[in-house]
Amino acid sequence: MRALAIGALALAVACSRPPEPPPGAGSAPPAPLPAPQAGSGTYAGRPIAQTMSYLGADWLERADRAEREQPDRVLDALAIAPGATGADVGAGTGYFTLRLAARVGPGGKVYATDLQPEMLRLLEARLPSAGVHNVITRQATDHDAALPAGCCDLVLLVDVYHELSDPAGVMASIRAALRDRGRLVLIEYRGEDPAVAIKPEHKMTLPQIQGELAALGFHFESVLEFLPDQRVVVFTAAKP
Repeated sequence: MRALAIGALALAVACSRPPEPPPGAGSAPPAPLPAPQAGSGTYAGRPIAQTMSYLGADWLERADRAEREQPDRVLDALAIAPGATGADVGAGTGYFTLRLAARVGPGGKVYATDLQPEMLRLLEARLPSAGVHNVITRQATDHDAALPAGCCDLVLLVDVYHELSDPAGVMASIRAALRDRGRLVLIEYRGEDPAVAIKPEHKMTLPQIQGELAALGFHFESVLEFLPDQRVVVFTAAKP
């Protein structure tokens, strides 16, 4: 996510009303994203999506998110070990952070980074009542994920990569943060699927993801396609 001026922010939903899915498309499309912050650009020929303000944080805890994104099944598939160190980059309110913290347990830790200090405060306010003591929050920048070098066994970006204003800078900092054989995991909406009825700039195809990440120094490992709207793409740092 990117920190931008809040001045002209509107609370109304900025994404257009999603169309009805085509016949036979299956379950309902994901809810539209709440109000983005101003600002745009392009990278590798695609538009950079506008980021969601902390004022739309309730959307990150929406009622149908567990059904659509299946966070526990995703983390089961990633099989991060107890005692490991993970990171949730663009953590928002900590929807995945808290679940990741439970997986690594008291012997492990999770770095939660976000560009908006307001998001980090919302996350921090949840930790005591959740009984979570192994999360470290850090404020990122447009160019740096704010992770220590060589810290992480797993770095997770959930619907974040397509919003990065400086993918090269942020991903270089993540590459430096990965331990030997550490994994980078991107979760992105399927760009080629018309049933995923959100704005095109909030979706990416698998070839887009693979091509961009290869150019940024990552090696494609695997893809998981069991989610109704998104795909889970796993990378390691490419060998020099």
